[in-house]
Amino acid sequence: MGKIKGLIHLGTVNTDGRGESMKKKRVLFLSIILLSILFGLIGRLMQVQLVQTESFSQHKINLIESSVEQRTQQIVIDEGRGAFLDRAGNPMTFDEENVVVLFPFLNKIEWPSATVASILGMNEADIKRDLLGAKEPVVLKGSQDLTQSQMDRVNALEVQGVFAVKKKVKKSVIPAAQLIGVTGENTTLFHERYPDRVKGANQPVGVSGLQGIFDEWLIAEEQAKLVYHVDATGGPLFGADVKYIASANPFYPLNVKTTIDSRAQQALEEVADTYDMKKGGLLLLDIESNEIVASVSRPKMKEGEPFGEGATDYMRKALIPGSVFKTVIAAASLEEGLVDESRMFDCNRDIRGGEAQKPHGSINIKDSLAASCNRTFADLANELTEKDPDLIETYADKLGLTGDVAWKGDVFHYEDFSQLKLEQSRIFASDAAKGDRNEIAMTGIGQNEVRVTPIGMANMMATIARGGKAYEVSAVSSVEYQNGADMVNFPKREGGEGISPFTAMKMQQYLRGVVNSPLGTAPYLQEAAYEVAGKTGTAQTGSYRGETIKANELYNKWFAGYFPFRDPKYALVAVNMDVLVDEGGIYPIFKDSVDALYRLDQE
Repeated sequence: MGKIKGLIHLGTVNTDGRGESMKKKRVLFLSIILLSILFGLIGRLMQVQLVQTESFSQHKINLIESSVEQRTQQIVIDEGRGAFLDRAGNPMTFDEENVVVLFPFLNKIEWPSATVASILGMNEADIKRDLLGAKEPVVLKGSQDLTQSQMDRVNALEVQGVFAVKKKVKKSVIPAAQLIGVTGENTTLFHERYPDRVKGANQPVGVSGLQGIFDEWLIAEEQAKLVYHVDATGGPLFGADVKYIASANPFYPLNVKTTIDSRAQQALEEVADTYDMKKGGLLLLDIESNEIVASVSRPKMKEGEPFGEGATDYMRKALIPGSVFKTVIAAASLEEGLVDESRMFDCNRDIRGGEAQKPHGSINIKDSLAASCNRTFADLANELTEKDPDLIETYADKLGLTGDVAWKGDVFHYEDFSQLKLEQSRIFASDAAKGDRNEIAMTGIGQNEVRVTPIGMANMMATIARGGKAYEVSAVSSVEYQNGADMVNFPKREGGEGISPFTAMKMQQYLRGVVNSPLGTAPYLQEAAYEVAGKTGTAQTGSYRGETIKANELYNKWFAGYFPFRDPKYALVAVNMDVLVDEGGIYPIFKDSVDALYRLDQE
């Protein structure tokens, strides 16, 4: 029994030892967990207060700015984004207004509201009503037309919470809206583009048009705003003045100076509105500089719906050109020696040898272009392709209709920077189509798979008007510092190879014949204020309005040309899209545009 008790006693000792050991392990384990939590909290605190103060979490929240916002009342005077200017240097995207800003804490204190009302020529009760119940600083209604003298008198009162300032306000109607493009607040997109920039990460970024292309130059260094520190109840912390916060760099933000002439832009907008253009637009080039002077696209971009149906810029879309494309076939055939004015074409026949819908008899190349004879250009297109399958595409490039139409070059730290994003043009859908005579014939008259942009079309007309010299199209002349000095310049750049002066001279005569010859398809334009040369086009779209019958077929109606004929200044393209054959006349639109530009030139 003694041995057994001893064994039992010994076993008890061993069991107690293991218990103590397990207790120590549990204490150690809990200590490690607590220390881990403590170090985690310390790490999180360091992350919040030291490491990611301006870029916290995957949402890149600026904790400093958020903290300031919680204990201040503030109003943004200028979002800080660079502006677009017209060619005269006037802002296109914003207006600058003289306004009076009132802070909400004025509701809790005595202030000389009657004196302010007297200076502004307003009713004191109206001012107090605007301020009543405000949680944020407000722009006083009706104060947008202040004189500088009124602003100076208001500020001379030195009333805390009352300030007369210049405030930048986005224009309700932006000229050339689709060309300029839109911005949007997209934090994810901002950080994808600018991973090293965290300050003001909720600022607008360019989404489309020139806003997107030139975004890196335009993004703000810092917003300009009035900031006032308040206590927990929203009352002022006196002793802390209202602060004006803005970028300390006098050269930024940068501005983008476009080539748009605001007067010409407005004139063409009015023409489009007069004829109630539903879809299409007008594109105007300066022939000497090859700059876009005006760009009108319909439908209009609606305020508050920047991504609606009016967001599409049809001047940069690749569209079916119809008979305007015959200009390429004529120029290529002349340049390649396939035709001269002694050669006659049977224009009583259509492209497949049947009876033509509009017979013109046996006529030469000049009259064929004037009358827009399909048989002539179907035959010549096949002859060009037989000589070289790529010849039609080559001449479309040479004329500046396709290829690198927009200004492209090395700028700053960008390689092959392009000012404009144009939809890809095409002549043939595949190489196989170049072996099919019927498809080639349809291509020769601008149908089938031919797709070109109105910008390219205007560029082609400018190339011919200049005597065959091709240049790239530009929409921006420079990027400027705030003081007006140029940071980046965009000089005129040569484009396609162009055509010979002789061919260009012949094409000038032929395009003038479209307007003034007996067979010409655009005699209406003889009444325009300037002498016009150009080419008509009525392109089948393959779409219908309602029932699929001939009467409901929709067309793109074009006129592309230049003027004045003897001393070319402008190349202009007008296109009215998806219209019935007996509606949407393009000649009055083009003529009224020419007349409007003539009047501007006479001022």
